[in-house]
Amino acid sequence: MINHIDVSSVLRRTVCDLYSNLVTRPTGAAVRTEIEQQLAEARGRTLTVIDFSNVNLLDFSCADEIVAKLLLRHGADALADAPQREPSPPPGERECRESYFIFRGLHEAHLDAVEAVLERHGLALVAEASDGGGPRLVGIVDDRERATWETLNRLGVAAVQELADATGRPLDDAASVLESLCRRRLAMRLDEAYVALGPAVEGDTRGRGGARAGGGDDRDGLTGQADSVGPEASS
Repeated sequence: MINHIDVSSVLRRTVCDLYSNLVTRPTGAAVRTEIEQQLAEARGRTLTVIDFSNVNLLDFSCADEIVAKLLLRHGADALADAPQREPSPPPGERECRESYFIFRGLHEAHLDAVEAVLERHGLALVAEASDGGGPRLVGIVDDRERATWETLNRLGVAAVQELADATGRPLDDAASVLESLCRRRLAMRLDEAYVALGPAVEGDTRGRGGARAGGGDDRDGLTGQADSVGPEASS
């Protein structure tokens, strides 16, 4: 089961019924707090689609409060030399919750602010276009990470040896990059294989029959909440 959170619905409920612009830091903090409340009961491995499709304007402060802080507070590793870093979750919380995010509907008017905050924090994310375009990486990634992620996205689900063969990299190097992508929440490990966030991981969830009820720790699949915020839910 995949959580779907429509940011515009959260914005209207927390700030103003007729409001569709994400501006000012207090607005961003209020929206993020509401999203975090939706995620608070999740345990184990979860995937949440954060949908900006119906948001008109996104400024730097709201991108920082929502996008960057969601990633940092829910386990995505930043680059070690990033100039700004948010404190990581407590060890116990990080062990019982493994959160992944896909950011949908980020259009050109949003990306200036999003890319700026990702660079500031040394982060990257997986973005999906609202018009059905394929997923892509946005933010700070090196050439090895990008090439490996793009190959993994093309293959769907792949073991380390398959990735090494497809990229022409030594086995140890391919394994190291895959683990880096997983720590940064850009890919996910499934048993002895890996999958890039996007359609392939959503398909894997459907193939496994959805999340296990009760919030149990399912390291091989996805554990999520049935609730969604907004008019659409993916499962």
